[in-house]
Amino acid sequence: MKTDLSDHLWFMSLAIEQAELAYKSQEVPVGAVLVSPDGEILSKQYNLKESHFNPTGHAEILTLIEGAKKNQNWRLSKCTLYVTLEPCPMCLAAMVQARIKRCVFGAYDGKGGALSLGYNLHQDKRLNHQFSLVGGVKHFECSKILSQFFKERRNTYRLKN
Repeated sequence: MKTDLSDHLWFMSLAIEQAELAYKSQEVPVGAVLVSPDGEILSKQYNLKESHFNPTGHAEILTLIEGAKKNQNWRLSKCTLYVTLEPCPMCLAAMVQARIKRCVFGAYDGKGGALSLGYNLHQDKRLNHQFSLVGGVKHFECSKILSQFFKERRNTYRLKN
């Protein structure tokens, strides 16, 4: 599948829909979508850390797991993962392990994003797989839902104290 900006915008919109579901579920609003080489959606997920009491319940991890099951292969070598927030080091490492072709993300994360923290695992030649990353797609929309979520949490916390 040849992807261009319009494809990235479309699939990121679907990831944002997943982030909105997370928001409604009181989860940190991050959504992800895994797309096959022919443009088929293999998986759509959102964060489930809180409700599942699972520290690895990130949207990216859950999407990779579900996509691999649907694909009946853990190697997702020609797939693209769209995610609304810059992946953390754990998620970036999982993408290396899944052998994805590309990750496209929305908002940058200066406090927890792997790239922002200098962990460029996707380009590390010492590992057995490298892939491309595209950041900032629909950055404003992706950032806005996260900012609103955390603003509400801070206000709720202040009201309780």
